[in-house]
Amino acid sequence: MVINHNNYLAGYVLSKISAGFPSPADDFIQSQINLNDLLVEKPESTYLVRVTGNSMIDDHICDGDILVVDRSLSSTNNQIVVAIVDGEFLVKRLLHKNNKYFLAPSNKHYHSIEITTEMNCIIWGVVTYVIHATK
Repeated sequence: MVINHNNYLAGYVLSKISAGFPSPADDFIQSQINLNDLLVEKPESTYLVRVTGNSMIDDHICDGDILVVDRSLSSTNNQIVVAIVDGEFLVKRLLHKNNKYFLAPSNKHYHSIEITTEMNCIIWGVVTYVIHATK
């Protein structure tokens, strides 16, 4: 599912937040931050898609997550991509080994897909961000 990503604004805290020991924090919010400005470099070629399934859980991409996908980027070895294989959208890691290309899951319960000339496969875009709920 492609999601409209027009104007998403969130409050922006000026200071950084420690993930280790506590540090004094600023007690105010400094305006807003536009999530498009933060996550979308090229709006004309960027899409938000919702993940279904768990084939990428070892890359922390889970069922229900939202991926930011940039269609203008060229894919390279070991990148997470959205591909269309025989008409079906998939999110996988693109691997190049021994002059062959594979779409690899990040879950041991799934198998890699070797990209062959017999199949209809298009690398649709490169995943640039994962929006993941912590609940």
